[in-house]
Amino acid sequence: MTKKIQITGFLFLAFAFTAMSQTQDSYEYNSEFTWGINKNSSGGLIGGFVFKKATRINERIFKTYGLEIMNVKNPQEVRVQSGITGNSFIAGKSNYLYALRFQYGRDVVLFTKAPQQGIEIKAVLAAGPSIGIVAPYYIERLVSNQSFNNTKSEQYTPYNPDGTVNEDHAIGRILGTGYLFQGLGDSKIQFGGNIKAGINFELGVVKSQVTGFEVGVLVDAYFSEVVLMPKAENRAVFPTFYFTLFYGSRK
Repeated sequence: MTKKIQITGFLFLAFAFTAMSQTQDSYEYNSEFTWGINKNSSGGLIGGFVFKKATRINERIFKTYGLEIMNVKNPQEVRVQSGITGNSFIAGKSNYLYALRFQYGRDVVLFTKAPQQGIEIKAVLAAGPSIGIVAPYYIERLVSNQSFNNTKSEQYTPYNPDGTVNEDHAIGRILGTGYLFQGLGDSKIQFGGNIKAGINFELGVVKSQVTGFEVGVLVDAYFSEVVLMPKAENRAVFPTFYFTLFYGSRK
């Protein structure tokens, strides 16, 4: 009787080990596509959006293609309220910077995960060209006599070309910002490049889906200074720390 129990126990353990091995093998994947929402030290509440395609090269290395669409801000930007309407706007800001970052890189698996448990950790390195879209920042202002029937929407120009204060755009005459993407057709293009390094944590429990987050550092550099606020310290290089929540699929 004891011998039968031992044999039964051995067969049960062998079956469990085989099933576990099959489950582990089933977690293998060759490609994945993810998209995410980014928060970074050079952006607002939402910095932008990230898209990435990864293809396996070998057991631990993936080749990646990425695209980031970001709204880059000057660190000195401060949002204030109009004393007339209570609407908010950014004092002293003349331009937006929308960054399109194209990236080619590698993801290296540092720790693999078991199905439905644990965390897969990857080291991330990517670089590529950047296209900066410098779009005018529009405000709505009173034209004359403090009349709400006589207003004008135009690029915020807090200073005249000679450096003196533009009285037409004084803070006390501003009602708020223009509408979303206003003036985008008058944008100028800046070219540059970017490089990033980070750590990726994948938390998903389903083989076909990807859920997790990524943290790291990124440097976005342009060939000439990008003027976002005329009287502030403007720059051509934008270093940033980032945090991205991502979701996607794999096969």
